[in-house]
Order: sequence, then C-alpha cells, then structure tokens
Amino acid sequence: MMERIELGGIAVDVVKKDIKNIHLSVYPPMGRVRISAPLRMELDTIRVFAITKLGWIKSQQQKLQGQERETVREYLDRESHYVWGKRYLLKVEEKDAAPKVELKHNKMILWLRPSTSHERKQEILDGWYRERLKEVASAVIAKREPLMEVKVKKFFVQKMKTRWGSCNPTALTIRLNSELAKKPRECLEYLIVHEMVHLLEPSHNSHFMALMDLFMPKWQFYREMLNRLPVHHERWIY
Repeated sequence: MMERIELGGIAVDVVKKDIKNIHLSVYPPMGRVRISAPLRMELDTIRVFAITKLGWIKSQQQKLQGQERETVREYLDRESHYVWGKRYLLKVEEKDAAPKVELKHNKMILWLRPSTSHERKQEILDGWYRERLKEVASAVIAKREPLMEVKVKKFFVQKMKTRWGSCNPTALTIRLNSELAKKPRECLEYLIVHEMVHLLEPSHNSHFMALMDLFMPKWQFYREMLNRLPVHHERWIY
C-alpha cells in the first residue's frame, strides 16, 4: 500500500515493506521521491526522517531536473547517435532486404526497406541497442559472479522509464535499461555491480557501501559520470 506525505511542496511516496531499515530514493527524470519503510514504522516517524533529509532531496532533484536531454531523433543522415559513449553519424541506406545496423568507422549505417516509417526505424534501432547490451552485460556478469560470489539467475534488458537498473534479491534477477548501450561501458559495469551487490545487501546501508568499495573502488566516479550524461529525450512518465 502506498501513502503520500507533503514536505514544503515536495510530494513523497511512502511504501511499507517487510524490511528492517528505512530507505530514501530520488528518481529520474524529474526527481520523484520515494521512501521504503518497515511495516510497523509510524507515518509521523517517517515524516520526521524525511524532514531531516529535505536538503539532500532538494539537491538531488535540482541535479536531475538540470540534466541534459538528448535531442529528438529523426533518423536522418548525419544525425548523431551514440554507442558505448562514442559518437556515430547516421547513414540511412534503402534496400529491399531485412533491416540491419552496421558500425563502420565513425558511421552508423541503418539499412532499411524503402518507405520504412519513423516508428519502425526507432523500433529497429531500439532492438539493436538491446542486443548489444545483452552481449556485453552477459560477459560482465559472467566475469563478476566468481569475484563477488553471487549468482545472477537471469537478467533482462528493456527500456526503463525511471531508472537505469533494478533487481529482485529473492529471485536473483536484475533488469538493465537498454539506454545504457549508448553510455560508456564503465557505466554499464557500474550498474551491473550495483545491482549484483543488492543481491547480497538489499538496502543502501553502510554494508552496501563497503561492498561497492570492495568490488568497484571507483564506483562513485562512474555513478557521477552516468548522472552527468544526457538522458533520453522522451518525457518519462512515472
């Protein structure tokens, strides 16, 4: 069950769960605030906790709301597209054959049937990005599992509207935003390590931080890098 409290014009969603510690999150793109709290914790106690974090909440919201947005993609020649942080210029080629995407030097060549719609172009590229992310994520997970002594039973790649990744500690699964294929590979590895650590420690407590420091000493640098990069142009709804 979700409840809502108001703090000086800021709406905070409160969800009570079977957890031991209270957890505060501020989500992109516009800074939605959510608190996960133990089932027996009183709403007044949660409100006092949120008030003590109000300065931090506002600073996080300002960062997210000021984050650069990608321009709307039209899928035209010489339009900029990114793969693993590198910029490519789009080249659209028409051919009566199955669509495909090729990277050649600094060009992204998009092979399409004549009269392919804008929506279909986006669908083709979205699918291509998903496959690239699956390939790299699979290798990263396989490398990290023996080092972290945790097993990911399954991972999913999809376009996510409010976060870069998520996990299910009970099912030992993680989800990754397909937009990560546009960012530097280090950002993807950071996200994967982050979610894999959550399989060991569900909350963002001191134990979680210590595990992040152990498994990826520069994780805070990569987190800041990811948060500075442009996010998808669409108006995310949550």
